[in-house]
Amino acid sequence: MDTTLLSATLAAIRPLDGAAMAAARSLQDRLTKPAGSLGVLEELSVRLAGLAGACPPPVPQPATVAVFAGDHGVHAQGVTPWPQEVTAQMVANFLDGGAVINAFARQTGASLTVVDVGVATPLKPVRGLVAKNVRRGTRDFTVEPALTRAEAVAAVEVGIGVAGDLVDRGENLLVTGDMGIANTTPAAALIAAFTGADPAEATGRGTGVDDDTYAHKTSVVRAGLDLHRPDPADPLGVLAAVGGLEHAALTGLILGAAAARVPVLLDGVIAVSAALVAAALAPDAIGAMIAGHRSVEPGASAGLRHLGLEPLLDLGLRLGEGTGAMLAVPIVAGAVRVLHDVATFDSAGVSEK
Repeated sequence: MDTTLLSATLAAIRPLDGAAMAAARSLQDRLTKPAGSLGVLEELSVRLAGLAGACPPPVPQPATVAVFAGDHGVHAQGVTPWPQEVTAQMVANFLDGGAVINAFARQTGASLTVVDVGVATPLKPVRGLVAKNVRRGTRDFTVEPALTRAEAVAAVEVGIGVAGDLVDRGENLLVTGDMGIANTTPAAALIAAFTGADPAEATGRGTGVDDDTYAHKTSVVRAGLDLHRPDPADPLGVLAAVGGLEHAALTGLILGAAAARVPVLLDGVIAVSAALVAAALAPDAIGAMIAGHRSVEPGASAGLRHLGLEPLLDLGLRLGEGTGAMLAVPIVAGAVRVLHDVATFDSAGVSEK
């Protein structure tokens, strides 16, 4: 198995720069405002200075959302009432500009990249679609591993490649997006495996299933974990056993961003499950992660606690696609803009207390 790109990416991920963070804290204290008055935005700006190794860090604009699409063999277990072909139909909707993420990206001024990493339905070549299909959907993880180890690595490397292309294009903030009918089921399995949470704590209602389907979905997650006994010390093994192709590609996007010292804004439960894989592979990758919002899915909160990340927004969202994270883009940019544009007490001639 060739893991050259993955290995090189992991080797490039480094801790945050302490000197740049200290400089950012000092600058925050000298700006014309009461110390600490911008709350979590101050620490966010400090962390982004540490990521960039510079104070002030680059303003995280432009932003782009990468939507990775894949299908899931566990769909056969009846974990969602939505038919599998909706994944391919929504990919077409993204490309036509008709989804919620398109509307939010237009509002934010962000670009959108759509990647087929594992859609079951063969997609025709269309302008704007990045065709990187590793396999046409995963296997049913209640019966066998969802992916081979080689397939998991290939999908991770798709995400690393997309991150590299976006950074080379000049994007300064990467936003995670996803599409895949039934993908909250493997997300719950990944979160339970890495955090130790019980499947009942990690599993949510996804697209809004009824009580019976929710109970069944939880039992499906538990069955997959009982079958494979995934070891969190072997993150690629966990990903192969119970993960999805879009989860793997998002893992790669996060790792690629961290290696390039570019922040990556996490969306909901799918992105959080991928972030857990990325953090297990490279703990310093957490320094590049920003939690955009708190998904209604309970596994998202369990995963964020494990990562030590506090979400910027809590709006009761559970759509995916990158929608919650996209709404947080102006907040992230504003946190850094303060370091660039706000005068110090000395430069403005303002008296300190």
